[in-house]
Formats: sequence, C-alpha cells, structure tokens
Amino acid sequence: MKILIENEIYPIELLQEVFDDPKFYKQNGLDGIITSVGYYHSFEKNSLVFMLPKVFMRDKDKTVFGCKKNELVDLITNESVKHKTQYNWVRQLSVHFYNSLSEFKKRYNDTTIIHNTETFELNTNLGDKEYSFLDLLLSFVNFYKKNKQQILFKHIEFVSNQAKKPKWEKTIRKSLPILANGKTPIYIEITNKKKIINNEEELLTYFFSILNHLNTQHNLNLKIDKSFNLIDGKPFDTLCLNGSAKLRKIKHRYFSDALKKMYRLCELYFDQFDKSSIKRKREDFLAISNYNIVFEDMVDKLFSDELKTLEVDGITIDKLKHNDDGKIIDHIYDYKSLIDTSDIFYIGDSKYYKSDNTASKVSKYKQFTYAKNVIQFNIDLLNKNNQNQIGNLRYRDKITEGYNISPNFFIYGYIDDVSNYDAHSITKKGSPVPSYHFEERLFDRDTLFVHQYKINFLYVLKAYTNFNESEILTFRKEVKETFRDNFLEFFNNSSECKFEFFESNINKNDYSDFVINNFRKLNGKCYCTIDERLLLAKHIDDKTLDLLMSNFTKTDKLE
Repeated sequence: MKILIENEIYPIELLQEVFDDPKFYKQNGLDGIITSVGYYHSFEKNSLVFMLPKVFMRDKDKTVFGCKKNELVDLITNESVKHKTQYNWVRQLSVHFYNSLSEFKKRYNDTTIIHNTETFELNTNLGDKEYSFLDLLLSFVNFYKKNKQQILFKHIEFVSNQAKKPKWEKTIRKSLPILANGKTPIYIEITNKKKIINNEEELLTYFFSILNHLNTQHNLNLKIDKSFNLIDGKPFDTLCLNGSAKLRKIKHRYFSDALKKMYRLCELYFDQFDKSSIKRKREDFLAISNYNIVFEDMVDKLFSDELKTLEVDGITIDKLKHNDDGKIIDHIYDYKSLIDTSDIFYIGDSKYYKSDNTASKVSKYKQFTYAKNVIQFNIDLLNKNNQNQIGNLRYRDKITEGYNISPNFFIYGYIDDVSNYDAHSITKKGSPVPSYHFEERLFDRDTLFVHQYKINFLYVLKAYTNFNESEILTFRKEVKETFRDNFLEFFNNSSECKFEFFESNINKNDYSDFVINNFRKLNGKCYCTIDERLLLAKHIDDKTLDLLMSNFTKTDKLE
C-alpha cells in the first residue's frame, strides 16, 4: 500500500510506478503533484494507493503522523510496522477514509447536494452495483473476523472425524509414524475404513488461500490457523486464472448462509482475473479533484438540520443554501437568538486547509456575503407578507428598524491525535472576525461577527458513515449550545466586543415616539426584542448617546 497526500510533490518515477495513467497527478519536469483525493488500485501493477486530503500535512514537509511525506509513502510495507500498535491508525484510517468516499458517492447519486452551478467531478469507474478491490478486501477481512471460530470448529471437527474407525493395517503399511520419546509411534495420517467426504474443504481452501494472499500483500496482520490447506506462490497465480471455472463446478454443494457468502466472495475475487469477461478492468478507483466539497458535506451532515418544514408562499427555507447569486452556504441552522427567545439562523462555512492554516481575506468576505444574502431573503419574505417574523425567526424590528445579531462561524478540520476518532475536540481558533459599515451600530444589517473553530477531522470522518440519527442529534444539541454560549461570552465582555448593553426604562407604549424623535442617534444601535424590551448596544467609544443614557439601565448580561 502506498500513501500519498493531496497537493504534495513526488518523483515522477514513483507516480508512474503505481498509476496506470496520469489522471491523478500533474507532471512538472521530473516531479508530479497529486491533484486528487481518494483510492486507486491497479490489477496489473498490483498497487493499492490512498491519496489523503491535505489536512494530513502539518507543515511544508511534516505530516500529522510525525513522519515526513516521503517516509509515509512506503510506511505500511515496512516489515517492522506490521506488529507495532502505534501504526494501527493505518488500517483504521484506510477503512474510514474509503467508507467516507463511498458514502459521498451514494449521497451524490441519490440526492441533489451539489448545486448545478458548482463545478464538481467525482472520478470513478465503479457502477452503482459494482465492487472495488478494497470493497472485496474489507469484505474478506470482516467475514473472516465474524466467522473464523465457527469455520475453524467445523474444520477441526472434520479432521477429528477422519481418525474414527481407523484401518490400522493400511495405516501402518502406507505411512511413517513419529516416535514420541523415542518409543511411542504417533501416526499423523490415518486411513479410515469409511472415508468421510468434506464438501466444504475445497471452498475453504480457496477462501483462505485468497485471504492469505491479501494478508501477505497488504500486511493485514491476520492470524490464519495453520490447519487450513493453503495454495500460494505460482499455484495461487494459476488458481486466480481458472478459479471461476473451479467454483462453478462446486456451486451446488453449499446451502448454509455462511458458505454461500464465502462462495460469493471467492466468486467476486476470481472474476477480476477471468479472461472470458469482456468487462475486466485494469484498475478501479474512487477519487475527487475538489475534496473541499466532500469535507463540506461531511460537516454539513453533522451540523445542518432539515429546513424544509418552514415554508412561505411555496418557498422553503432550505433554498437559502443556494443563493440567487450562485453562492452556496455550507451550513445553516436555526437556533435561539442571542438577545431574546426568538430564533435566528446560524451560518457556517467549512474551511478545508492544511491543519494549521487559517482563512484568507477573500474567504472572510465571502462569509459576510452569505450572511447578508440570508438576511435579505428573510426581509424580502417579511415585506411580501407584511409580517414581523417567519415562524419563530425574527430578523428585523419594525419599531427601531434594527436587525437581530446574525451569528456566523468558520469551521476548520485539523488533526492532533491520529488515533482519536471519538472526540470532536471543537475549540475556538483565533479571535472573532468583525465586519461593519458603521462600527458603533451593532444592530445594523451590515454589522457581522464570525467566530472561528477547529474540529477533529478524524471524528468527522468516522461520524459521516458510522453515526446514527440519535448520535447526530446529540452532537448538534451540544455544539449549538456551545456556539451560542461562546457568542454570549463574547458580547458580555465589553473589552472584547467593544459594546455595552442597556435596557430602556421608559414605558413600552412610548417606545415608538422615543425612537422616532431620536432616530438619527439610535439608528442601528437599538432593537425591540420579541418580549418587548428595548435594548441599546452602546459602543464604548460612542459619545453621541450620552444625553439619552438616563432613559436606559445597564443590563447584567445577555443570556
């Protein structure tokens, strides 16, 4: 097995050695750069290759595995690696990574998760009902692990039965004994009076010969009982060529579910070498040239709720993900507002970089555009239907013409521990990123803050294929509360957010007149909540509100 990493440079000799054609890399002189992420297998070259995402790179030359990228290439073929527990991540990662690509292929075929304007290409020569080499390899290993005790018991039982009612005259005449302690003869091969025919033995021989070959070629570290008859070396190569024909001759012998599954696995394996098959492949692969889309879908499956339940004039809110200007929002969900009991959309963007990188200025500007598009969509619906809110969503207050705070976040994939698949390890990354036209106007539609977070990429990878609906809902509940609490903590710290919050002490019936009379000073700085509290967000450097502060009382904190 070879392990390569996206966007990294390798000698062209190495790439030509493992790939049958250059569609997975771009040549530049004597080097080539990997342009795809995925899985590749060549039957003719007997090469199995994983092209891992660039998130597995720590810096210029060091990987998250603690070794350099060139050392990683042949790490699994090193004999000293097989029995070292610190390299168990190789097999575990291979399974989760391949399963994630298969899951994305299934979701992409079955659903419209990609907008038509998005340039997207999933390269594969596997049909919906076809198996890749790795599918077969994993199926052989899983079947063996689940059934090995049962199979071994039946095999030993058959061998033991051969020793019943022995014909000692023929046994002594035709076989040589082993002398125990130099005195007692022990006969290994015993001739029976009645020969017992084992119809399962031939199939077991084929199955364990294939498993032994896979175990040897790909360092699976499986322990196969020595009592099984194995075919290896050149005889195994010959078996691969005529295995399909041999299987057809014994097909009628098997009726149990376990033996039928074993037969089917052997049949699929031998079909790869069947020369009579017109469709025989030289290679199989599952790869994508823009893995950021896969990462976005993995995170979105964890974060985003179904938004189709909220509908206005036939327009469902899930359309927000696909803006009229062609932009696609990675993640969006509705949750409790920061200032009252209404709901607001939390808008997120996945950042697919190397483990230690952060978003560029362009990415930050795009996020602000996404948020403004969502706000405009909701305002258009409110204007069209003359409503104050959509369901429990409330973006604008009619009395003050102020806008509710729209929480935004970036989510970066990173890897700290290559063996950690079970903890999401979401932590804050850097400081919140502000955007505004008027710095002192918090309740202005153009004032936005983006919080940044890291999430364990390996957790996302495993959750994408292994989590059930209950586990996903548990994750969402925890993370939604965490993100909201972090926004509240930010806005309750005036030295960090630069705002202090006050609540009006005037009669609520006088709110409208008060705002109208002081609109120029209060524009974008106050907001009337759903529970009829008039909030004022005063920037710490704003002196224009000093004459109005007698009408407000400082709040303890937002909650």
